[in-house]
Amino acid sequence: MINSRAALAAALFLFCAPLMSWAEDVTLRSRDGAIELSGTLLGFDGQFYRVETQYGELTVDGSGVLCEGPGCPSLTDFVAQLSISGSSTIGEVLLPALVEGFALQNGMKAQRITEDDTHFSYEIRSGETEALIGRFRFRVSSTDEGFADLLADEADLVMALREIRPGELDLAQEAGLGSLDDVNRSRVIALDAMTVIVSPVNPITAISVSDLARVLSGEIDNWRTLGGPDAPISIHMRDAQSGISQAVEDRVLRRASVSLVETVVRHDTNTELANAVASDQLAIGLASFSEVGNSKALALTGTCGFSLRASRLTIKTEDYPLTAPMFLYVPARRLPKLAREFLAYTRTAPAQIIARRAGFVDQSPEEIRLNAQGDRLANAVRVASGEEGLADLKRLIDTLSPLRRLSTSFRFEPGQTRLDAQSRSNVQQLAQAIETGVYDGRRLVFIGFSDGEGPAEINLRLARERAQAVKDAIEAEVEGSHLSQVVMSTDAFGEAMPMACDDTSWGRQVNRRVEVWVR
Repeated sequence: MINSRAALAAALFLFCAPLMSWAEDVTLRSRDGAIELSGTLLGFDGQFYRVETQYGELTVDGSGVLCEGPGCPSLTDFVAQLSISGSSTIGEVLLPALVEGFALQNGMKAQRITEDDTHFSYEIRSGETEALIGRFRFRVSSTDEGFADLLADEADLVMALREIRPGELDLAQEAGLGSLDDVNRSRVIALDAMTVIVSPVNPITAISVSDLARVLSGEIDNWRTLGGPDAPISIHMRDAQSGISQAVEDRVLRRASVSLVETVVRHDTNTELANAVASDQLAIGLASFSEVGNSKALALTGTCGFSLRASRLTIKTEDYPLTAPMFLYVPARRLPKLAREFLAYTRTAPAQIIARRAGFVDQSPEEIRLNAQGDRLANAVRVASGEEGLADLKRLIDTLSPLRRLSTSFRFEPGQTRLDAQSRSNVQQLAQAIETGVYDGRRLVFIGFSDGEGPAEINLRLARERAQAVKDAIEAEVEGSHLSQVVMSTDAFGEAMPMACDDTSWGRQVNRRVEVWVR
């Protein structure tokens, strides 16, 4: 508690951009009257005041001061405020379901109040007294709009179907919102995928990512090139501000160094997109895995014959190359306690069940036996050659047969040693599972794999280094007292069990991975 000039001074520190514009003058006075501070109240989270003063923006512990002035909030009837903006895919179903689940689990009541087509709020009330304790406001629009609202100080959380872009990242840092690509500034609340869809009557069953890029750029404009009828291709996508469309641009078009053709047909909703493609036998579209409707999803393939289809497990393991994590971006500002508790809830097992019931892919680890992975074993047999290759295959089978693979996998950003966004979230999910005792008395083996480019011995060394890096990341995240309850080790098999063809950057990235096996 602040009761002296020194204590009050110690409670003041530079903070980030304001949570909301209270625009009211206040005076904060230490309880002994030795010092006072005047300025404009920017925010109050139930514990701390944030005030714009002649010294800059300061944060003060409310327990040590008295607040005077028209802008002073009530300390006894405080209502936590949280503004959430961004992707309609997340905001229409998933996040509201999580808010309701959070309230139910904590003995509170959540009442939804609809304002218009894009705005609604939840009033969170105490289950005992029914007193209003929180108000979560939603603006459901697009990922672009979510980041714009955050930068304009009109949102506290951003719902995004793509990673933050470099320009947005720079603007957020300039605005004092922190590094939004840091592990504590972004969190994955569920998983989705960019799924290539066609009409059910279209004879095509698979497409390579390279050909997909050529179709989207207009280089391939006839189904005959893909093995279909001699007819023009009609391209359908979500609106340009949609996170799923922007993810396609970032992860498909940009990596292939091509641009989207101008004749693409845009749709405002996922349902409209899926229905349009399903009813047009010459159409191709990129849709959310959770909302393909009556259309037919194509497998992704390569020249070497490997094929991957979007499914709950291939998305969760990130074996499917066009996964689309569903993000909440959290700026470096102090949120009200109720909001912080809600964010912590999104990582729990009950929240993952809600994500799955809402039609998305949850992040809860699942165990998969080796003999249930026929395609992967077939790939391993296919690439094995010579006595050395057969010996590696035998060691792989002997090592993995007594173990089960976790659906939690780890991959790295293209050309980087840093884990990608989904894998950074996986570190926290697995660490939390270890801390709650899920793997007490068991052994976790982090196994590295590589692509097939370059000498096998170098690939094996790189695979070992990746496995060790992931193990180190998990150990750094887990509280030390829990590490003694589980045995962790590493191994590597290099290029022995590829998931995709090595003839494209997408295939090589899929193959460079660290899997977790448990006994």
